[in-house]
Parts: sequence; C-alpha cells; structure tokens
Amino acid sequence: MILGHIGARMGSKGVPGKNVRILCGKPLIDWSLEQLLQNESVEQVAVSTDDPELYEYAVGKGALEIGLRPAHLATDDASKWDVWRDALIKSEELLGLADAFVDLDCTSPLRDPKDIDNALELFFREMPDMVMSCCVARKNPYFNLLELDTGGSLQVSKPLAEKVVARQQAPLVYEHAASTYVVSPAYLRAASSLFEGRVIPYEMPPERCVDIDSEFDFKLVELLMKEYLNG
Repeated sequence: MILGHIGARMGSKGVPGKNVRILCGKPLIDWSLEQLLQNESVEQVAVSTDDPELYEYAVGKGALEIGLRPAHLATDDASKWDVWRDALIKSEELLGLADAFVDLDCTSPLRDPKDIDNALELFFREMPDMVMSCCVARKNPYFNLLELDTGGSLQVSKPLAEKVVARQQAPLVYEHAASTYVVSPAYLRAASSLFEGRVIPYEMPPERCVDIDSEFDFKLVELLMKEYLNG
C-alpha cells in the first residue's frame, strides 16, 4: 500500500495563506493534492494541517480523516520528519501498514506527474531508506561558494588540494529540492531525522524545483506554471 502525504501548516510569514492562494486558477495545494489523488500507484492520501478549513477541504477532495495536526507540530521549528511520522502513524491506524510513504511539498507545485512515478520506480528498484528530490546545485562550495576566514578574507568554502578553476572540475553537488520524497515507512518509524539512513537522489531539472517561500517565489512559480500550461 502506497500512502501519499501533503503537509500544509496554516502559518506562513513569507506568503500569508499561501497553501490556498490561487495559482493559475486553483488553490496552491490542489496542484500537489490532485497529483496524488490521480496517481494510479498511490492508494490513499493524507493531508497534515492545523487549519480546520483546509482539513475539511482536503477530506472533501478525498483525503483520509486523520484529524488536525497537533499544536506542537504546527510551530515554526517543528520538523518535517516528525510531521511525516505523525501522519504515517495516524494513517496506518486506519489502513494497516504502508509499503511506501510519498510526500509532495505543497509549496513546490511545478513537478510533473511523471516525477512521482519515476521516484517510486527508483525507490522500489533500489530499496533505499528514502528517495529525495534534488537538482544539480547552481552554486558549488568547491568553486564559487565563499566564506570569510579568520582574517576576514574570502575563501572557497570547501577548498581542494588541486585548485578548481572551472565549474566542470568541481565535484557534483546537489541542492535539496523540497518537492517529491519516497520514504520507507519502517525507516520513518525508526529514525529521528532525514539523513540517518541510505538517502538517494531523484534528480529533477531546476525549473521544476522552485519552492515558494516569498512573494518573489510565488511570482516566479506563477510565470513558470503559465509557461508549462501553455505547452
């Protein structure tokens, strides 16, 4: 049984009410929720939220009735991992044990439906603890990310013995893209954070990995979504 999940906390300082803000004709959450509900491999979907109206909306669309997210998981410093585990436990009480837990980030709506299928295929082929969406980093700590040394001078963040003078010479570095995750339920129950086990990348192009955390991000995603919809 493959369980889909979306986390949608009510509070947002960067973009107030962003989870239900209209993006290209429908609430932001619908771009991810509908992908899960329409995916042939995902059997059930849970939405974790502390917003009563959003919870009722999601249940009305077909999400499981797992109740509202507890208050201690609705704070600014609550971890994604603990939210996932809470949703998994409540869902498994209703459904029985899951074989995979698929999380889509509500604020990263530009994924293609095939990204869900491809991430699931990678998970069941490789059987890691988790598949995490990533994109190749546009800035690289071996080449053009900088830090101040003790004397206040700029230095490359991760210098190598052989100096890197071109981006192509630098080791491959990924950005964690908050978009699409497939997690082993056993790992989610046992571990206390994301990177304790074998976590492997599912690589996506950067234009599908933009996460909305500010008004600028929303405008950028809206522009990219219109371009995507217009084909």
